[in-house]
Amino acid sequence: MSTPPLSDSDITAALADLPGWARDGDTLTKTYALPSYLAGVAFASAVGVLSEGLDHHPDLHIGWRKVTVRYNTHDAGSKITAKDVQAARAVEALGYPK
Repeated sequence: MSTPPLSDSDITAALADLPGWARDGDTLTKTYALPSYLAGVAFASAVGVLSEGLDHHPDLHIGWRKVTVRYNTHDAGSKITAKDVQAARAVEALGYPK
């Protein structure tokens, strides 16, 4: 069973309590600034472990002192769903940057 995409108003409402997260087309995205490259690698690893537990995996880009996290739901036609909002909230709960 596929997950239904969220409406534009639902996405806007969800972003209101996700500081720094934005909509980029059909993706929820946030770039985190970290104090070092290795801190970024550690953060990306934490996001990976958390996402595996949710069975919902983001696209991650690790750069110099920054990591970009991008979520959308493939079985919903690569649209934004409640799964993406839940995952973004879980990433926020990791408490980065530290």
